Amino acid sequence: MKEITAKAKTISELLKGVKYYIDYYQREYKWQEKQINELIDDLVGKFLEEFDPAHPRSKVADYPHYFLGSIIISKKENGNYIVDGQQRLTSLTLLLVFLRNLQKNINDKVNIDELIYSEKYGQKSFNLVVDEREECMMSLFNGEVLDENGQNESIKNLINRYNDIQSSYPEELQDDELPYFIDWLIENVHLVEISAYSDDDAYTIFETMNDRGLSLTPTEMLKGYLLANIEQSKRNTMNEFWKDRIKTFNEISKDTASDFFKAWLRSQYATKIRERRKNASPEDFDRIGTEFHRWLRDASSIIGLKQDDDFLNFLKKDFDFYSKQYLQIIKASKSLIIGQEHIHYNAQLGFTLQPMLLLAPLKLGDSDEVITKKMDLVAHYLDILLNWRLWNFKLVAYSTMQYAIFLVMREIRGLSLGDLSTKLHEFLTQERETYKLNDRLRMHQQNRYAIHRILARITDYLEVQTGNPSKYMEFLAEGKNRFEIEHIWADNYDRFKDEFSHPSDFSEQRNRIGGLLLLPKKFNASYGALTFEEKVDHYNTQNLLARSLHPLSYERNPGFNQFIQRTGLPFKPYNHFKSSDLEERSQLYRLIAEKIWNPEDILGDRTGQRIQTNNNPLSLF
Repeated sequence: MKEITAKAKTISELLKGVKYYIDYYQREYKWQEKQINELIDDLVGKFLEEFDPAHPRSKVADYPHYFLGSIIISKKENGNYIVDGQQRLTSLTLLLVFLRNLQKNINDKVNIDELIYSEKYGQKSFNLVVDEREECMMSLFNGEVLDENGQNESIKNLINRYNDIQSSYPEELQDDELPYFIDWLIENVHLVEISAYSDDDAYTIFETMNDRGLSLTPTEMLKGYLLANIEQSKRNTMNEFWKDRIKTFNEISKDTASDFFKAWLRSQYATKIRERRKNASPEDFDRIGTEFHRWLRDASSIIGLKQDDDFLNFLKKDFDFYSKQYLQIIKASKSLIIGQEHIHYNAQLGFTLQPMLLLAPLKLGDSDEVITKKMDLVAHYLDILLNWRLWNFKLVAYSTMQYAIFLVMREIRGLSLGDLSTKLHEFLTQERETYKLNDRLRMHQQNRYAIHRILARITDYLEVQTGNPSKYMEFLAEGKNRFEIEHIWADNYDRFKDEFSHPSDFSEQRNRIGGLLLLPKKFNASYGALTFEEKVDHYNTQNLLARSLHPLSYERNPGFNQFIQRTGLPFKPYNHFKSSDLEERSQLYRLIAEKIWNPEDILGDRTGQRIQTNNNPLSLF
């Protein structure tokens, strides 16, 4: 083996003016929203432990350092080839691009351009060199709106993770605090760069670090602690029981087991959460999220684990009960199940805090019917809350929502069905951000995904309420027949110069919710550029929300007409579609949204009209 070096470097030292290459066979960028949220939350949390707005910026040099792991580099062909660590470096590059764009509106900027790209002979090239990503990265760098449709998986992930960063980055670090955070990020956050001078040596290091002497996972350490406190004669039986359940988790994903323990232990035992201020200490909510095995060992006597029978019942009853419900949550998140639809809707929005909130009111001894109803009540509450926030341009990201969700979780822990519905309704009545607060909802780069889901719900609501089968899953499906957001107005300012004095005013009105439909991709490709008058006949061949623009949709359509009479919703056809018509249509969409996401339904839900039970959730996988 040739020379091997290892050196701790700041992000600035690692990326400034240095090119990194990725071999063709490992170029996929695979991080998901969960990993991005955890990265942002960890970085922001560490920074805020020390940050004080009264500090001069120079004081940041004394702030605590943060270790972000290691990367392995093969130095060959006069270049740095990443063997391990490209997911982190790609994510850091996306974060730096976001921070650079965020700085455009402030005076006290931190120059981070050289950490993102270098320029030679007037040509910019990114420091993380992947040819097929160049166009996408340049668009993100320039702050352009990008559509993930039709892109390969890596490009989709780049676009979506950049949007996740925008959603999860906290508002409290976007103004005067921003330069402090950037300084800390690039100068106080370290990675260890391990460099070898051949591919063979680099991959030997990688395999050694990952295969030999691998540390026990938190899940394995938790198992060891629990089993060690159970009577020897019963230990083998519980070990087999544990292994079978963890195997079920692992068949779903390698993170499912740890995600379950975090959700379960937080849902039943977390009583405090770290405040976001200087010198704030991690509380049980935070510790469960980072070291649940150590937390449980330290808190064992507090939660009633004292004798061997306590440990035995904790595994035999509590672990068994809550893990089964968690598996059901995963299934309902992936599929639309009658009686648990709201779980799926929330999962579609990427709301990763949902499982712990669903588990909070559940108690040992609850019947299958009560369990299903409790979880649907909580999911229904979340569905209303999240869509209210999205309608008002508010974030629903992990870092933004975790404190509020923690407070709700603590309040609903172990409640009966009646008390649960009353409490959740009470929480909703205290919310300020309802549909009535904003009548100017429009689509922009950060909320395009959420708008697609809102349109899917509105469109599906009309279909189901007028006697047609649900098409919600069809509206969200990928593939060549996928549905896309259709603008009723084509992107042609010249057609509307008599109504708008500037293209930006036209663009804002064009993106209003009432000017949007959800239609098959092939429709958009064929008719999207036409005038309203030219394509309204084609709308009459599509879903009811689109058809309702055409006069014929109101003829010989008893289901639709009865629906209008029953709800009083102001549907009407249009011969032309001017700015005032789009405004009118936007108000219609808002009124439909108020019926779909109605807090009074939370109180009605406790009677339990839509219950589906399954006595064996484990058979679902």
